[in-house]
Amino acid sequence: MKPVFSGFQAFLKQVPSPIYLALAVVIFSAANAVTTRIIQLGQAYTIDGRNPISLCNVLFVGNLCALGLMILIFYPDWQFRQFTKIIRKDWWLLTITAILSRAIAPGLMFTALGQTNVTNVVLIGRLEPIFTLILSIFLLKTSVNWLSIVAALISFFGVGVTVFLGVPEPTKMVMGFNFGLGESLVAIAAFISAVTTILSKQQLQSIPVSIFTVYRSLVGTFVFFWMAVILYGFHHFADVFAPILWQWMLIYAAIIVVLGQLAWLAGLRTASFIQINSASLVTPILAIIFAYLILKETPTQAQYLGGALLLLGAIISFIDNLHVSKQEQSVTPLNPRQVMDTDMGFRGL
Repeated sequence: MKPVFSGFQAFLKQVPSPIYLALAVVIFSAANAVTTRIIQLGQAYTIDGRNPISLCNVLFVGNLCALGLMILIFYPDWQFRQFTKIIRKDWWLLTITAILSRAIAPGLMFTALGQTNVTNVVLIGRLEPIFTLILSIFLLKTSVNWLSIVAALISFFGVGVTVFLGVPEPTKMVMGFNFGLGESLVAIAAFISAVTTILSKQQLQSIPVSIFTVYRSLVGTFVFFWMAVILYGFHHFADVFAPILWQWMLIYAAIIVVLGQLAWLAGLRTASFIQINSASLVTPILAIIFAYLILKETPTQAQYLGGALLLLGAIISFIDNLHVSKQEQSVTPLNPRQVMDTDMGFRGL
């Protein structure tokens, strides 16, 4: 059976990969601000004083809508022979990464959006590539050069500046281990995302993208629902069938989640190493711009300084990656499974 929208395949293949990457970058960059704005709009449609477009409802219903759309797109690839090729160990590992990356990490990020501003979420979220580098060194025994270490240290210092200079009494905050709930949740989510990236790189490269994507979303949505029920009870989803919620989530899922993921995967088909790293570099910058345009969030002095250091660290890392890629002179096409988890920050799901 041919995939949905097969009539457009010939046209879509003619579109240059940088255009797909640019579209994905714009969508991913706007995800934080758009999510927060949609939740704010829900205040105008309260049900018995409750916002039907709550954080949990957005994550659960948004992922349900996205899952349905992904199944429509990828179902032709779900063939029995494809499943038989996946060994039991990989199924277990895929399930674990699904729970971590599609239930726990997004849940932490959504909660953080309700506790701190989008700019802080974006900047502190840049801990993810630092954690990934550290885990790669200790778990995968990856060799790194001095530029990678310098870039990581500068980026880490940038996050520290954002957090510590953003409070009136940083000394008391450190002594009392009071880093702010939102900021702490973002840092934990970044670490979890780094762990799933390492696990995926080490064990799950042979799993087809279609199965990998849909299965992670399916398991993540299921686990998140029951986690919320266990923690808060079934009444927490009392407004889950509100029409206004589903109207917004169908749009949210189609554009932010599905279109963003498809554009990213389509862009990876013929994208160069430089193009992918450039996309990762500009995403946090655009995310802060969208936070200002959509939410009118003006960066503080601490965020300006921390953001500048993070940008410097990202540029150094980009130069290092460019130098390494030239040395290796790789001519083999990039494997989408190897780069689909490239650090792009929060992607809306």
